Amino acid sequence: MTAPPDTARLLAAVTGLRTELERTRLPLELGSAPAARIVRGELLHQLDDYLLPRLSALDAPLLAVVGGSTGAGKSTLVNSLVGSVVSRSGVIRPTTRASVLVHHPADEQWFRGDRILPDLVRLTGDTGGDEDQRAMRLVATAELPQGIALLDAPDVDSVVSANRNLSRQLLAAADLWLFVTTAARYADAVPWELLRACAERGTAVAIVLDRIAPDAVDEIRAHLASMLADQGLGDAPIFVVHEVALDPGRLLPVPEIQPLHAWLTKLGSDARARADVIRQTLQGALASLPERVGSVGYAADEQVAASGELWATAVTNYARAAEGVRVGLDDGTLLRGEVMARWHEIVGTGEFFRSIERGVGRARDRLAALLRGKSAPVPPEVDRLDGALQSGVAALLLAQAQGAAGQTGRDWRSLSGGLELLEADPALARSSPDIEERVRTDVRDWQAELLQLVHDQAGDKKAAARFLALGVNGAGAVAMIAVFSVTGGLTGAEIGIAGGSSVLAQRLLEAVIGEQAMRGLAKQAKQLLYDRADGVLEDERQRYADVLDRLELADDAGARLQAAITELEAAR
Repeated sequence: MTAPPDTARLLAAVTGLRTELERTRLPLELGSAPAARIVRGELLHQLDDYLLPRLSALDAPLLAVVGGSTGAGKSTLVNSLVGSVVSRSGVIRPTTRASVLVHHPADEQWFRGDRILPDLVRLTGDTGGDEDQRAMRLVATAELPQGIALLDAPDVDSVVSANRNLSRQLLAAADLWLFVTTAARYADAVPWELLRACAERGTAVAIVLDRIAPDAVDEIRAHLASMLADQGLGDAPIFVVHEVALDPGRLLPVPEIQPLHAWLTKLGSDARARADVIRQTLQGALASLPERVGSVGYAADEQVAASGELWATAVTNYARAAEGVRVGLDDGTLLRGEVMARWHEIVGTGEFFRSIERGVGRARDRLAALLRGKSAPVPPEVDRLDGALQSGVAALLLAQAQGAAGQTGRDWRSLSGGLELLEADPALARSSPDIEERVRTDVRDWQAELLQLVHDQAGDKKAAARFLALGVNGAGAVAMIAVFSVTGGLTGAEIGIAGGSSVLAQRLLEAVIGEQAMRGLAKQAKQLLYDRADGVLEDERQRYADVLDRLELADDAGARLQAAITELEAAR
């Protein structure tokens, strides 16, 4: 057979399409996914088992796959055509066994390797393995003409799903489907579903009506021919095998299979006739690709869109959490409740705070005196104050992180594809197990950064030393109160959160670094805390990105499939 001039380009285009189909993933449980996965699997099998090997070797023997319903007599027919038992008939249904490929000895080179059906193990001679459904036994016989091979396939309606799937795979690898049916089964739904697929894809088909009573031949043959014509298969030849007793070797009498044997012999020996069948099926298979690949591309685009929606809701929820942290740090909430109770244990109330109200200047002098050591040191209750402050900041961040995780979990349950991801990884509906320790560590580290800022910006080194001599907890607590009381340029007293208590902390810090520097330090310290909070939330949000990344979805999968089909159409 002379290859057409564009065969090389066509082969390259089909190879490119196969590459794109292989990298296309459909992991999310969307409405279009189950059918698209089946189509994708069928396409990959057809490309590997038929289109690529056929385009690579247009002169290879014609492969006729013998398929049909359970009990139709496929194996008996194959055995009778070659004159010996090469394919074991299934006495007990369903039969799970290796498929049998019969070929002329001179054609062995075409089938021994993995040119076609590469995922089936080859068996020859008496090597065993006949019970392996994913194996194919090669049988050489001169009873078949060179140029044609017969492959006995499992039942298309087997109750064993693996048999059904293999049957469809083998039929998709055929140049010619030799469909075997009986008087009782020729109108069954399952084989007609496959016959319609053959018509849609242009696959060459021949029909064998097996075990037909002589007085019913005309009626059944006419009805079958009408059904075939209705499905666009009116040109398919029909061969009749009467209901007769098998000979001692469990073979059909020669006269019963002679017309079919003669037709196959002529087809095998006539290169032009063989080429016509191959061309019909090849062109039909190529013509069926755009619509089928298009359905996979549509499903792939849906996967990307659904993944994007899942990611977007995670981004939104954690952005809200980050904003919630900022609001909580800025609105003075942290200076209420236990924090103020602990602060009052240290500095007391009454006349001391009234003196602050009467004159900020005198309060500043008094606080400076405290730092110079002229007043009593801060009492040990500072440990409880520092703990309350750290716990408050940590609780705020934890609450926002846990809220974002919970909301993302609820959102994913209602979004396409999200429920199955949550069922596979329930931890996504809550924060990471170690988040509390990470948050508390970050808060402690931030407090250390804050004290370093105080040290670096101190104008009076002696004052700074006395301030830091209050201890990490004492100095840290005072600095934290001062930072959290500066909100939008207003003091704690002006927004009525903690009255003179927050002013006291500010004045303590101002005595060390100065009033202007105090506000700059507060802004810088808050930004450092925002950054740490953002880091924690980004780490939590990344869990959802990791899950979606593992889906291995390509944003341009649909477009790449379409581009591959466009190239294929141009090559044809």
